[in-house]
Order: sequence, then C-alpha cells, then structure tokens
Amino acid sequence: MLKKTIKYTAFVATVAITALTSSSALTQEVPTQNVNESIRAILPDNIRERGYIVAVNSGSYPPYQIVLGPDKLDGASNDLAIAIGQLFGLEVQHQTVAGLGAMLAGFDAGRYDMSIGPTGDFPDRRGKIDFIDWVQEYVAFAVQKGNPKNIQSLDDVCGLTIAVMAAGSAERVLKEKASACAKDGKPVEVQSFPDQNSAILAVRSKRSDGFFSGQAPLTYFVDQSSGVLDLAAANLPNGFGDIYQGSIAPAGSNTSKAILAAFEELNNNGTYASIMKKWGLERNMIAKPGINLAPDTEHFKSK
Repeated sequence: MLKKTIKYTAFVATVAITALTSSSALTQEVPTQNVNESIRAILPDNIRERGYIVAVNSGSYPPYQIVLGPDKLDGASNDLAIAIGQLFGLEVQHQTVAGLGAMLAGFDAGRYDMSIGPTGDFPDRRGKIDFIDWVQEYVAFAVQKGNPKNIQSLDDVCGLTIAVMAAGSAERVLKEKASACAKDGKPVEVQSFPDQNSAILAVRSKRSDGFFSGQAPLTYFVDQSSGVLDLAAANLPNGFGDIYQGSIAPAGSNTSKAILAAFEELNNNGTYASIMKKWGLERNMIAKPGINLAPDTEHFKSK
C-alpha cells in the first residue's frame, strides 16, 4: 500500500523531538497483551489475512498523539494502538494526513481501516463512520503567561485574536461566538490552523491572544512551555456540554465491533487505566467505552 509522505516545517519537527525527549521520562511499562482469538475473529477476513491494520491520524494531539514521522507515533494513543494490535495479533501501520478534514475524507473514500484518535464524536460526522469513544474531554484556552487578556470563559473572547484548529468542533463554536461578538461591535479575529503546533506557536509569538482547543493537549503544551504559557477557562462548558472522543472505523462494520471489544478488554484488565495514568490523563477517562456515545442533539453538531 502506498503511503503519503507528509512534509513537516522545522518548527513542527522540533516540537515532535521535544515531545519525544519529554516522554522518555514516562518509563511506566504498559502491560503486554496476548492475542485474543475471540476478538481477532470479529475483524474482517481481509484485514486478518493481510496481517496489518491501517490507522490514520491528523497530526500531533499530545499527549494522545505525538507524531514523530509520517508513519510513527508516540503518546497515549500509540500505547493503546500497540495494545489493540497485540489483542488482534496484527501490526498497526500508522499514516499521517494534514488535518481532520483530510482524515475524514479518507474514511469517506475507504482508504483507512481505523483511527485510534481520539477524535471528537459529533453526530453529523458519523455518516460513514462510527466513533468508538474512550475519552471525555473539555475545551479551554492556552494563553500567554499571566493571562494578560483575562480570558476566564468563552464569553471573554470578544475583541481578541483567537487561534483554533481548522475543521474541528472548537472552530465551529468559536465562529458562532465571533458572530455574536460582531453584532455587539467587538469582532473576534479567528485564526484557523491545520495542527496544534502551529496554533500554539501563534500564542507563544503573541500573534494570537489564546488557543481554543481540547483541555488535555493544552495542559500538555502549557507544561512543556517552560513558564511561557498558562491554561485558562479550564473545566468549564465553554460552548460545549459533555464531549466524547474516540477511535474511528467504518460505520456498522466488524472493524468497529472489534475495536470496541478490544477497548472493553483493555478497560477490564486495567491496561486502559494504566496508559491514561501514564500520560496524566486520569481526568479524561470514561467508565466504559462505547460506540457513538455523544447525544444526538443540535448542541452536538460539529459544523
């Protein structure tokens, strides 16, 4: 299978190397899994026969996904991918594409078997894909040290310049807020970036007043910023309700069912908790994985 090579900027490469160095301190061993024949049997015949499963990601989303190259990951998602591959008795082959939109388009075209994620579970994204949810997330802001613009919630962005990831749910919520701000005569400049690293750089270089994104990766970036950044408006709704995130597989497929069964096994045997705690993600754990857990209401629309 041909793999698409992604060209990285010098900055993204530097961030990835820094992330790898920092993660080397995370020496906690992840339990090795034995092949689970009952779970393996759920997979489609063609995946079992070829001996590998293709997992796509849309770029670094630390501490879940830390992209080290076009086909190499680190982070909690990589640890889970290894464990799931062991249960399946398969190699997990990673591919990186440029942004969430490209990843979802690839699923529409049938190019990928799965994404370990986590990716935001929103009903209007489902169409041809299932979300196998294993994370509960919040959306907050990464800001300059001391929070000079005093961002205490989403209501404080009027008149500011805010970075966000393109094509994600946070962009949709921020643009809705920006429309309301514009009506009040205090427009928001929304800066949409293809990846987390570019958005964080915009805040660090003071081109953006804040970066509106998932709380878990923002916590990671703030911790790695050597005191340059702070986390703001944490553990608040900020335009969202309960947010679920998960892996992706074709809707209604045996691949989707097999991934759920693998997460259930990792949850039952303690490996899921071990991996989440290793990466400081205890607050993002859910009691039980499930398919398409987000409520199908207008509040949970990604666009």
